[in-house]
Amino acid sequence: MPRVATFPPAVSSAAPEFIDLARSASLLLDPWQQFVLTHGLGERPNGSWATFKNSVWVPRQNGKGGIIEALELGWLFLTRERLILHSAHEYKTAQEGFLRIKELVQSTPDLDRRVNRYWQANGEQGIELTRAAGGGRLRFIARSRGSGRGFSGDKNVMDEAQEIVPEQMAAQLPTMAARPDPQVWFFGTPPMTADAWAYSLRDDGESGTDPRMMHMDWGTDLDPTDPDHRRRAAVDVDLWYACNPAMGHRIAEEFVRGESLPSGLGEKFIVERLGGWLPRMTEGNGVIDMAVWDGLADEQSQLTGNIAFAVDVTPSRDWASIAGYGLRADGVGHLEVIDRRPGTDWIVDRLVQLADRWDPVAIALDVKGPAGSLLVELDKAGFVRPQDVEKPGRGDLAVPGASDVAAACGQLVDAITQHTVRHIAQPEIAEAIRGAKTRPLGEAWAWGRRISTVDISPLVAVTLARWAWETRAHLVDGDDYDVLDSVL
Repeated sequence: MPRVATFPPAVSSAAPEFIDLARSASLLLDPWQQFVLTHGLGERPNGSWATFKNSVWVPRQNGKGGIIEALELGWLFLTRERLILHSAHEYKTAQEGFLRIKELVQSTPDLDRRVNRYWQANGEQGIELTRAAGGGRLRFIARSRGSGRGFSGDKNVMDEAQEIVPEQMAAQLPTMAARPDPQVWFFGTPPMTADAWAYSLRDDGESGTDPRMMHMDWGTDLDPTDPDHRRRAAVDVDLWYACNPAMGHRIAEEFVRGESLPSGLGEKFIVERLGGWLPRMTEGNGVIDMAVWDGLADEQSQLTGNIAFAVDVTPSRDWASIAGYGLRADGVGHLEVIDRRPGTDWIVDRLVQLADRWDPVAIALDVKGPAGSLLVELDKAGFVRPQDVEKPGRGDLAVPGASDVAAACGQLVDAITQHTVRHIAQPEIAEAIRGAKTRPLGEAWAWGRRISTVDISPLVAVTLARWAWETRAHLVDGDDYDVLDSVL
């Protein structure tokens, strides 16, 4: 039985007919495969399918392909669907699916005689039945952002569902809207990136909020990023069997034992063999409470004394932001976006102006991010890394490592939670907080530029500016400066 199984009620199921047809083609299904079909092919009192979405997650080599083949055989020869679309992330996977179903049909004379043609050309493969057999078509395609658009498939199989991106769903789902009683089936293993679209599918399935969705997941609920969980997973044989329904006959225990070793799958064992999901990247407003943030607004806030600047650039390089951080007269932190404009060609000149006027303690940027390309120009303008990191000069670059970036993000959130910073209610920062997502970074996290829904360069810049001030202000010489006008 799967660890998670949600499905709508049904008065009957077409699964027995599908299972019998598969058996006639020498495709013998395991009990767990039959369980999936029973609930995914459940029928309502009016005879329509009880489910529209069917989501199946099981580690590799357990036999999800057998479920797909039984479905496609039944749709072609029993329910006589006009068009079935089978898509996969890679062409070779779609091709392998075609070859398996083709072999099953060709080796079953009663089915093969109903085929009008098999075809394989121009990156597509498929089977078309004779008119007397209903004329149905089964098409195999590799997904792209637009593949499937324009095809009104009665049934859709989306293999390698962990690789699906929102644009592909936008291309595929609307094509089914006008079809009578459509279904879409998702088959996959947990994604290797924690921002994948599949997390939304999993959330809908586990919550049970979609009344026409079946969701089954054999994977463990252990956290792949937790060392203790990884150690437990490597020795818990009962867990191996629970997560792999075909273990003991299709998958040998001794083989899994080898995978569990450091020289096997190592730290990937819990994901690859036990189907564990990485912690999902969270929305930014799940990290920073907007009510708390709004409560820290002070439009009269000004800082005095030392200031640190930071710059950040969007991945597409269409926007960039410069931010500043320092302390107010009352010792409370003040953070502010100093400048934000389209493009990047203005950044170095603006930093020169700011440095000449305010003599900052440091200028920070994440060289592993998009702003790293500015290093050459910054060097030409006199902004360099300190020769002695223990004795940096005023205005030297502050370049964080990965652990520093993670620490900077956590420290900003802590400062906001503890009410030790103020801001002047700039809408660009608020928008960035609302749309920001996080990405795992070691045992911690950082802001995820590429996966966020808005320009988060203002948020990243204020994060780095605060980090630069905290790490440099006590190291540089110089007297405090006059009140810094909040409009620079």
